[in-house]
Amino acid sequence: MSYRPGPQDDWADWDGPTAPIGEPPVTQVQARRRTQPLGYFGAPAPAQTAARSPRPVATAGRPRRRRRQPLAVAALVVALVALVALVIGANRALAFGSAISPQAPLSSQTGFMSGVGRVNVVVLGYGGAGHDGAYLSDSLMVMSLSPSDRATTMISVPRDLWVQVPPNSGQYAKLNTAFADGMANGYDGRPPGQLAGGLEAAAKVSDVTGLNVPYFMTINFQGFRELVDALGGVDIDVPTAFTANYPANDDPQINAGWKVIHFDKGMQHMNGERAIEYARARYVIAPASEGSDFARSARQQLLIRAIASRMRSPSAWPGLSGAMDALQKAIYTNLSLADLAAFTLKLDLNNAAQVGVSTSNVLVNATSGDGQDILLPQNGDWDAIKQYISSRLKQ
Repeated sequence: MSYRPGPQDDWADWDGPTAPIGEPPVTQVQARRRTQPLGYFGAPAPAQTAARSPRPVATAGRPRRRRRQPLAVAALVVALVALVALVIGANRALAFGSAISPQAPLSSQTGFMSGVGRVNVVVLGYGGAGHDGAYLSDSLMVMSLSPSDRATTMISVPRDLWVQVPPNSGQYAKLNTAFADGMANGYDGRPPGQLAGGLEAAAKVSDVTGLNVPYFMTINFQGFRELVDALGGVDIDVPTAFTANYPANDDPQINAGWKVIHFDKGMQHMNGERAIEYARARYVIAPASEGSDFARSARQQLLIRAIASRMRSPSAWPGLSGAMDALQKAIYTNLSLADLAAFTLKLDLNNAAQVGVSTSNVLVNATSGDGQDILLPQNGDWDAIKQYISSRLKQ
């Protein structure tokens, strides 16, 4: 599949919901467009909490006790302040959890990742308000976790797969339109918005992969840019050097043209803008292999790993308050805050198996009836995709 820069925005081609899996020939399908929904507004981010000071140990003897009395009072004051800070921090954390999810922050839909089986979450990246095709999924990645042993598999699902949108509608479109469709039109009785969009996209990803994917997390890349900056940047080991054309301005109302970006091979420290350029570059000049959706998905996996690694570094901790503000703008999920935290802590990204569904294994390039570049399973066998993924899950 090849792409050429044009006046349209770089983030996602608005092909519009047009045509389900393995149905009438794509050449007979007509495209249709969806109205794009409004943006998402978050709630205040949580403050950092303070630790409780240890209680002073009493000593014998009246004079000695008198000398210690001011210290004891000070310790009680510090403990009281710490307690107040802890309560305020907890309240802010609960507000944060309520802002990023419809679930009660301390509830659990997964039993806090306990028991056997898998927990599958699809991560949907999108450009957000201010971009053409603002809610088309720029990337779709399934994080599959076996909680009992932390076995983790990262599955990149191509956005150009030709599927039914909405599910079972008889109307075909690229997989990346499912989130935008739910955002604009609602899904399964839910009103238009992020919850409907995430659930519709998760349902389509379940259909394609054969996995039970009931959970989703959306990522607004503008928020991720701010997150990286709040953390003081991230370190990414670039495996392949490349050069690409990139929009000179994010705002589609400003015709700023294109700029040329280049990344050398090797470890590089990137600020938010540079990291997003690396993860989302699409119109690659050379080498051609870096211009595919598959290569971009791999780069986005590297960015997510780099952010997770950076957040564990003590040098990044002074910026965590700002990072939480940015994160609140960047993500939305149908997991509770407690479940999301447990899921994140159990993920083993350093040893995760990586699965990419591509034309090198079970897919073929095709063209829709209205001229879109799309992907279909080889020989029309959608079960082959499911079998390929199942055979490569880390147990």
